[in-house]
Parts: sequence; C-alpha cells; structure tokens
Amino acid sequence: MPRSSGTAVHRWDKIDLEKVTEMISRKIVSGRRQMMAQVYLKRGAQVPMHSHESEQLVYVLQGALRCRVGGEDLTLREGEVLHIPSGVEHQAEAIEDTFELAMFSPIREEWVPLVS
Repeated sequence: MPRSSGTAVHRWDKIDLEKVTEMISRKIVSGRRQMMAQVYLKRGAQVPMHSHESEQLVYVLQGALRCRVGGEDLTLREGEVLHIPSGVEHQAEAIEDTFELAMFSPIREEWVPLVS
C-alpha cells in the first residue's frame, strides 16, 4: 500500500500469482529502479537463454537450478545467491521444484505492464 512519503508496504500473500508458463509462476513487487520477484519453477521448467540490461540476483529459497551463465555451467542450490551482471546471457533449468527470489536493477521494463 503506497504512503504519502512514497514508501509502500507489500504483502506477498496479497499479490496475485502470475502464470508465466505451465511450469513457471511469479509474483512481482516493483519500484522505479528496483524489482523483486518470487518465482516458482516446477521440476523440469526451462528459462531459455536470454540477457537484459538489468543486473540480477537470484536467491534459491528451496530447490535447485542448473544454470548456464556467460558460458559457465553451475548448479545453484537452496541458500545460495547467484549474481548475474548486466548484459550477460543466461538460462536455467529447475532440477527440483524450486522457489526463488529474484531481484533486478534497473527494473525489467517488459514486466512493468504486468505489475498492478
């Protein structure tokens, strides 16, 4: 809920879950320069190779992801945080049902119309 000072308090349980694909869903909170998303990936879900202007942090809360970032293969597990610099190509596959928190700066402009 926005406040007169421009600050806002958001409750994840009050944000609609957006179905991106049959295997991937997310909830988004965004300011003008930062964006945070709860992302739910079912085992086998694939995020295709892509890049964006946004610097990204991915914090795996549950599960595991097999990632390819800038030509390097790695496995990201519960409790680990991956930093992806701006413009670096990356992709991921959920090797378990996975719940992650992803942060972006600047915001992913292509996601903005989806934020209420």
